[in-house]
Amino acid sequence: MRPGAWLAWAALVFFAVNLAGVIGTVVLDSFSRRWFDSWVPDGYTSGWYSAAWKEFSLGRVLGTTVEVTLLVVGISLLVGVPAAYALARRDFPGKRAVTVLFVLPILVPPIAYGIPLATMLYKVHLAGTMAGVVAANLVPSIPFVIFTMTPFIEQIDARIEAAARVCGAGSGTVLVRILTPLLLPGMLAAGILVLVRTFGMFELTFLTSGPTSQTLVVTLFSAVNSAGIRSAQSVDAMAVVYTGSVAVLLLIALRFVNPTQLVARSTD
Repeated sequence: MRPGAWLAWAALVFFAVNLAGVIGTVVLDSFSRRWFDSWVPDGYTSGWYSAAWKEFSLGRVLGTTVEVTLLVVGISLLVGVPAAYALARRDFPGKRAVTVLFVLPILVPPIAYGIPLATMLYKVHLAGTMAGVVAANLVPSIPFVIFTMTPFIEQIDARIEAAARVCGAGSGTVLVRILTPLLLPGMLAAGILVLVRTFGMFELTFLTSGPTSQTLVVTLFSAVNSAGIRSAQSVDAMAVVYTGSVAVLLLIALRFVNPTQLVARSTD
């Protein structure tokens, strides 16, 4: 094996060991009774999870997280799929400018446009509400759906739609009976990817959420950085809940979505 390959494997193993150490330490601490000056905790308990559930109102927070995520996914698909169809099937003046406009929220860091976006939402009294959090998360999510769906639409032969119209099918029939079954895998892929992205979105949600519209990641950040004395184990327990939730969503996403296929479709 060449020296470069050895170095690559060594770097990969080093990264994996460090990642496992960080995650393992948090998980172990979330089950520890007391852990200060020894290699392993003095005892183990699962009580910190129930304590975190009560202290941070995780039931309400998880419900808010699920509600925000599902609303963002639904609205993003409802708006993004027709927009992707228009970009894939129609030529119109300014199409390139519109495409660049859609790609900006994906390329630009969320914090760069999140602050002026939050300022605008505060002026119209939407910040701090569920509607404001959903609206903020739609800014990168709709373009994400558009750029995920456009390659799926482009690979569908337009002559199929033309043949259906020649046979007397109206626009509604073409949409429901022809396009929807063909686009369903792409819509599923886009929806799952937006779900994972929204569940873990911190910047936009943090800037626009209020006491009753905080998601799990924002609540975790507040628990770590807000004033007051909190047990490290209960915070670690909430971190484990968050990390576990994201891991499950990623596994589901990888079950239905192959990232290499998405890249290949987008570069065709």
